[in-house]
Amino acid sequence: MVDPIELLIQGRAHELGPGFAVRRVLPSIKRRMVGPFVFLDHFGPMTVPPGGDGMSVRPHPHIGLATVTYLFDGGIFHRDSLGYAQAIRPGDVNWMTAGSGIAHSERTEPEMKASGFTMHGVQTWVALPKAHEETAPAFQHVAAADLPAWRENGAALRLIVGTYGGRTAPTTHFSPIFYVAAEMPAAAAIVVSPEHAERGVYISEGTAMIGDRQLGVGDLAVLTAGAPVEVVAGTDGAKLMLLGGAPLDGPRHIWWNFVSSSKDRIERAKADWKEGRFARVPGDAEFIPLPDK
Repeated sequence: MVDPIELLIQGRAHELGPGFAVRRVLPSIKRRMVGPFVFLDHFGPMTVPPGGDGMSVRPHPHIGLATVTYLFDGGIFHRDSLGYAQAIRPGDVNWMTAGSGIAHSERTEPEMKASGFTMHGVQTWVALPKAHEETAPAFQHVAAADLPAWRENGAALRLIVGTYGGRTAPTTHFSPIFYVAAEMPAAAAIVVSPEHAERGVYISEGTAMIGDRQLGVGDLAVLTAGAPVEVVAGTDGAKLMLLGGAPLDGPRHIWWNFVSSSKDRIERAKADWKEGRFARVPGDAEFIPLPDK
């Protein structure tokens, strides 16, 4: 019998700032990408008391990728160098195409800091195909109500990006991709469609069984290609991210917040940020300096 799990990756602790820890799942030594997904950070669930810090990521640059933010709880306020200022709430999607270059900040709103809040979400980076690496930067917000949503054996699923099971999300994308959030009550079962060449199941809350293996929070199961795979929620239920798509057109280099098929292009981006040639983020005068290494 073929094992439905080709590879299992465990997220590792990483601190984005004082008191704001994440699980970094991709890239991994075991695997750099799943479909076009080249980066996955999972934060929370965490409870921030009234007056707490929350998220405070100062303006920083990106090239060659798209960022995708999805929340189960809480909120983030996004500002970017194109002038967009957008709050994201649970179930919504912020898709930011960096392309040839963009800068943005991600912060907790003052009102949310004052009242206290719970924060839980996932941020991924989608590497762009070579033909689109230098596309013009852009930003798109899609409200939860505008995303395809359905139920399967008691589980609630929402298609965040791409195509899946005959559904298509309105979110921008540049290569074959799927990204689904699934919230499953105890013992609920869903089947991951085999339609995409590369597929992963990430456990963001609870536990789930795939075959004879129990997975917990921080586990990313890269599925064996070509067959449907059943996922069964544990006794406390589960929140999952299903993700993947077609393999990208070659490897990608990652340095800090830059992704590219060319090391020389990353060197240019480093120089551009250091010398102040990226556009600034209106309304946010701070910035993160270029790291030393």
